[in-house]
Amino acid sequence: MPRTVRESRSRLVRHALQAIGLLSLALGVIGIFLPLLPTTPFLLLAAACFMRSSQRFYFWLVGHPHLGPWVRDYLGGEGIPLKGKVYAVGLMWTSILLSCYLIPLASARLFMLASAVLVTRYILRQKTRSVRAG
Repeated sequence: MPRTVRESRSRLVRHALQAIGLLSLALGVIGIFLPLLPTTPFLLLAAACFMRSSQRFYFWLVGHPHLGPWVRDYLGGEGIPLKGKVYAVGLMWTSILLSCYLIPLASARLFMLASAVLVTRYILRQKTRSVRAG
């Protein structure tokens, strides 16, 4: 996890990244409570945006007692808990298969299935974090 934040020199870029970061943060928090919306990817996107736009927001996010561990564990190379992998892959495939059933376009189905295969492969190739004691 970087200790320093390299903010963009452009004020416009910083404001755009902050807006995207705040939107991603909001979606990530909503994803904690809404099972079909992913949490970690939005929190990682928010961290990346804040890293380039706001040192204050970045350190607030990675230091947050509830949100910070999701970002820190991933950035620190500790991996994803097995329960999280199973949950993410299971929900993704459930929603993709339901979408394929509901959407008649073959090209859309192919795109969704290909995306699901690639994301599943990515998730499964990530290190599995061991359960912490205590």
